[in-house]
Amino acid sequence: MTNRIGEDEKGNSKPKRLQKLRASIAEKELDALLISQPENLRYLSGFTDSTGWLFISGRNAILATDFIRLEQAKVESPGCEIIKIRQELHDWLPGLVYDLGWHKLAFEANLISYDGYHKLSEAIKTKQINLELVPTTGMVERLRSIKEPEELRFITKAVELADAVFEQAKAMIRPGITEKEIAWEIEKNLRQKGSEGIPFDIIVASGPNAALPHARPAEKTIRSGEPVLIDMGARIGGYCSDLSRTLFSGRANKTFQEIYNIVLKAQTAAIERIESGMDASQADKLSRSVIEQVGYGDAFGHGLGHGVGLAVHEFPRLGLNSSDSLSDGMVFTIEPGIYLAGQGGVRIEDMVTLENGKARVLTRASK
Repeated sequence: MTNRIGEDEKGNSKPKRLQKLRASIAEKELDALLISQPENLRYLSGFTDSTGWLFISGRNAILATDFIRLEQAKVESPGCEIIKIRQELHDWLPGLVYDLGWHKLAFEANLISYDGYHKLSEAIKTKQINLELVPTTGMVERLRSIKEPEELRFITKAVELADAVFEQAKAMIRPGITEKEIAWEIEKNLRQKGSEGIPFDIIVASGPNAALPHARPAEKTIRSGEPVLIDMGARIGGYCSDLSRTLFSGRANKTFQEIYNIVLKAQTAAIERIESGMDASQADKLSRSVIEQVGYGDAFGHGLGHGVGLAVHEFPRLGLNSSDSLSDGMVFTIEPGIYLAGQGGVRIEDMVTLENGKARVLTRASK
């Protein structure tokens, strides 16, 4: 069923993170937590592949993966006991849990499918194992929302790389070039300058396409005077950056000059007034109120921002319905926008970190 390799927790490289998580596990009166979210796996064990299962208990840190990734796991996760697995989760987990004497196992509810949960429950029942499966959300993600100094260094490098490549991209914006051509040059330059792939598909949207917040680059050519919305990011050391700018090829018309200035004013208001201890929903209102006061409230249809780290979208969520609270050490975007269907849109996005109660802007790309 399994093949155990190594010893429990010797040389663990993430002791502080595990200590915080174990305190949360104990507080919830759980025996262990099963982790399958790829960024959470990496955060706690160093394992960079997406195929694996990590068990954290009061004394165990067990990483289960298949033969193909076994040697990788040994190298990347020296602080974990490595288990070689075969078949599916429900085939081997009940026996492992029985051996360890666990009776209350939490799992990431948003990562295990209904079918997977059903099969695991049936296997536990069939083998008559006394085990309660407890669904949880956000236990590790909330730990990840507070960045350590080393994490912030990687994020800053990713921001700097995106800034530099954006400045190159600006020179490409001219009538006749296509959205796809610009997007490809951005991606190529990011990779050539050291980005570990790209954290999300690059957006280059011009004219009416810029009214689509998540538009895909098309064969459409840039026309003089229309908005060109670029959304891009880099990845360094596993950590992401996220940057949006809206440019114009030639002179923007009066409407879009006005919209651009409104969005910039809304962003500035949030950057200057956001502070630690503030509800994320209140932070959203700092920008939204500026846009609503001039009659474009219905054209700002997404939240103000989101956390950025190992994932490009993580805690905290800055939006009208967010229940998150902002704290020193968090890194997130501030990205208000106005989108006019059939005409175009404007979004300006910077990344900030909360330090000493205030937002410090990481992004340096020109606006």
